[in-house]
Amino acid sequence: MQQPNNPTDGASAADKLDDDTYPAYSMGRAAEILGVTQAFLRALDAAELLTPQRSAGGHRRYSRYQLRIAGRVRELVDTGNPLDAACRIVILEDQLAEAERINTDLQHALDDRPPENPLRAERTPSAGPAITRLGGM
Repeated sequence: MQQPNNPTDGASAADKLDDDTYPAYSMGRAAEILGVTQAFLRALDAAELLTPQRSAGGHRRYSRYQLRIAGRVRELVDTGNPLDAACRIVILEDQLAEAERINTDLQHALDDRPPENPLRAERTPSAGPAITRLGGM
């Protein structure tokens, strides 16, 4: 699952506090917050569901966004789903949410569109899709 834009570029300390994508949590702290083992977080990295950023020393760093994803996977695993299935479910949930967002944006664009002009060219069904005629003729 791709991480949004790099949050560290030119951000002030105050901006980083509010940034869901800022990698503020070490692996140990992230595991403690989620109540999981560090091995669980490494498994999510190996499954390519989460790709944590790395500190200058090479240590994994997690964002709040990534912690929410890991938390959702943990919920699914705790209900009896295998890890690979839980990762797939989270990916599908993310894709569905994105499709719904796009659908809403497109619906708003259609709602904001001015009414169609009745004199606008319309397609003639019998003439094929490339030939049009003016309305009313």
